[in-house]
Amino acid sequence: MSGHHTLGTATLRERQASAVADTALRGKLARASEIFTTRKAGAFALIDDVDGLRQAARSIRSDINSRLPSVLERFADNVMAAGGNICWAKTGAEANAYIVNVAKRIGAKTAAKGKSMATEEIELNGALEAAGCEVVETDLGEWIIQLDEQTPSHIIAPAIHLDRYDIARIFDERANAGGIEPIPEVMNAFARGRLREKFLAAELGVTGCNLAIAESGSILLVENEGNGRMSSTLPRVHIAVMGMERIVETWAEADLIVNLLARSGTGQHISVYTNIVTGPRRPEDVDGPEEFHVVILDNGRSELLASDLHEMLDCIRCGACLNVCPVYRQTGGHAYGWVYSGPMGAVLTPLLAGHVEGSQELANASTLCGACMDACPVGIPLQDLLLSLRRTKAAKAGAAEKAGWRAWSAAWSHRSIYEASVVAATSPARKLAGSRVATKLVPGAGRWALGRELPTPASSSFRSRWKKGDL
Repeated sequence: MSGHHTLGTATLRERQASAVADTALRGKLARASEIFTTRKAGAFALIDDVDGLRQAARSIRSDINSRLPSVLERFADNVMAAGGNICWAKTGAEANAYIVNVAKRIGAKTAAKGKSMATEEIELNGALEAAGCEVVETDLGEWIIQLDEQTPSHIIAPAIHLDRYDIARIFDERANAGGIEPIPEVMNAFARGRLREKFLAAELGVTGCNLAIAESGSILLVENEGNGRMSSTLPRVHIAVMGMERIVETWAEADLIVNLLARSGTGQHISVYTNIVTGPRRPEDVDGPEEFHVVILDNGRSELLASDLHEMLDCIRCGACLNVCPVYRQTGGHAYGWVYSGPMGAVLTPLLAGHVEGSQELANASTLCGACMDACPVGIPLQDLLLSLRRTKAAKAGAAEKAGWRAWSAAWSHRSIYEASVVAATSPARKLAGSRVATKLVPGAGRWALGRELPTPASSSFRSRWKKGDL
């Protein structure tokens, strides 16, 4: 499904308007987000010093990223010492080419794939399919949306926008489920049977990487279904794709991050499966791949590391900011138009996909309420990063727009002009309140006014009431 993301095909405003108009979607998002946030609150309530834990995690992430090249080199050396292979991929195209070459060399006809946002980012599925290798998503949510030719709506819950009736329909229409009942246990059993056939047939297993541990050359996979474990052990070759920032130096650091990841993402104390992979199968091992490869993906991250927005690389991909964001909770992930959604996506997309038309406008998909930073387990100041992106975009505005804002700023910097303009605007505004006439008088205001009503000004201003002693 190469090229299946929607950036550039419609404006942010159009995508969001379509999502907000879907009341069923908004209901599903509200229920799922509430479950995540409630569970998270319960998991963190059992920790004595949450702020101290968050600060420790933030320090770890900042320290690692401040010396990332040397930490990555240590990791790569230890992967190779354990019998693994390393690919340094500057771009998504380089990563795809390496993985496709491995698939061709081993004659892979089927690839069992664990959930990975990095492979979504580089559109690996399309590259493998073009080379004649069937790709099967084995995470249940990912498999469901793959069947329906959709993309993930949430970074940890890809099918958050679907309910059991939607899923039963997809199984019937796309997987020949034969009128399956919309009962979770029944649908899970159906999916398990179909996917296990693919696990056993796959010559190639592809996973993401939640964390890499430099001191041992290990990767760590966090999941709840066991599909990551089977994708990394049953196929003859295992390839892990990791964003270059997804690394810690020691197991003690990994322990802290993993505990925060589970609690922040799903409200669990720890995920059901925490898989550790260190190299390929050894002679004494009863299972595991013959070959183990790690693709270390840059794809714009080096430029981000060197920029003022480098704190975004501290993200541990828990999805907590999505669950509390008032914009995401109304629109879902597809309205953002690319792989990453919510506040973290509104920052990452312009930085990693800045060449794609429409990516820069995503910084406007935020109320700047700060809920995302409060929810972030490593305290990334997402609202500050979004403001920085907005300032960058504003600096590229046309001459007429800049002149208009300068004139407005200069006028309202003088008290007399400000008061006169308020008086001049108040009477017409009362007459036009609740109508769309006013927006038609201002060029370009029509789209801005979608979903908004012109408020009715008070009968008298605060200043006039203050002078009269009415307060």
